[in-house]
Amino acid sequence: MTQETLSAFFGWLTVLHIGLFTLSAVLLMLMRDWVAGLHARIFGLAPADVSLTVYRWLGTYKIVIFATALGPWLALQLI
Repeated sequence: MTQETLSAFFGWLTVLHIGLFTLSAVLLMLMRDWVAGLHARIFGLAPADVSLTVYRWLGTYKIVIFATALGPWLALQLI
């Protein structure tokens, strides 16, 4: 693979992940009560625990995006 191919791959991967992250965050903000109630019933948790878990998941996903997509793309841009 060439550097241009890898750069394009990681660039589009970053766009895809950031789009999915943004969509997830917006939907979770708009439908917080419904999502918390649904997952609380499915997994037998308190709605407050579900909200905290979703918040942690979004934070972890953001770190994963930076480490696996945005970081390599930036490194390839600097070369």
